[in-house]
Amino acid sequence: MIEFKNVSKWYGSFQVLDSCTTQVSKGEVVVVCGPSGSGKSTLIKCANGLEPFQKGELFFNGVSVGSPKTNLPKLRSQIGMVFQHFELFPHLSVMQNLSLGQVKVLGRSQEEADDKARKLLNRVDLTAHAEKFPGQLSGGQQQRVAIARALCMDPTAMLFDEPTSALDPEMVNEVLDVMVSLAKEGMTMMVVTHEMGFARKVSDRVIFMDMGKIVEDCSKDEFFERPENRQPRTREFLNKILSH
Repeated sequence: MIEFKNVSKWYGSFQVLDSCTTQVSKGEVVVVCGPSGSGKSTLIKCANGLEPFQKGELFFNGVSVGSPKTNLPKLRSQIGMVFQHFELFPHLSVMQNLSLGQVKVLGRSQEEADDKARKLLNRVDLTAHAEKFPGQLSGGQQQRVAIARALCMDPTAMLFDEPTSALDPEMVNEVLDVMVSLAKEGMTMMVVTHEMGFARKVSDRVIFMDMGKIVEDCSKDEFFERPENRQPRTREFLNKILSH
């Protein structure tokens, strides 16, 4: 469903992605991890054209993301994106946040959009907060609204960019629970995260990045259970995060 072929990207003279090649199959959950500044977030933002790249090829469902002929807004409507800092519209109610994209991008009637929004708010256990504004919600609630908003667009895949890193520790699980249920339902997901418990529980594969390169791309069992077979940089990372 998502295919990277030797994707490279620079910010000026600084190379942030270096010949990245991987793929995500339909229904697969792939966790992308690595140290800060390794290129993880940039990699998944390239997947839906939020970040342009200078070399290589990238396809979503067979459509070239990098081609100037590709209708990126239409493509993005098929790929849900959940950001670290929620990115909700602060001046709109929760319901309005969920219905706006459906009406503007998918052409649904307001009634259809509201009906879908209500179903998904129920799904993330936030029905009682439908008329509130984002600023009246906790961080965990805002992130669940952001997930519901992405799901309102009926995406065929979901991208998560460190969805729990801006949350208080107590709120992390309420967001991860929603993501786990999505994974169990067969949603195709690419997740940039430091939550190794989540990676162990639901990922099919783990990608480890360092200095813009994909250092590891293997099954979660190979990644966590057989560290002796991993690259030295990966073993160093695992030793640090798994020793606590």
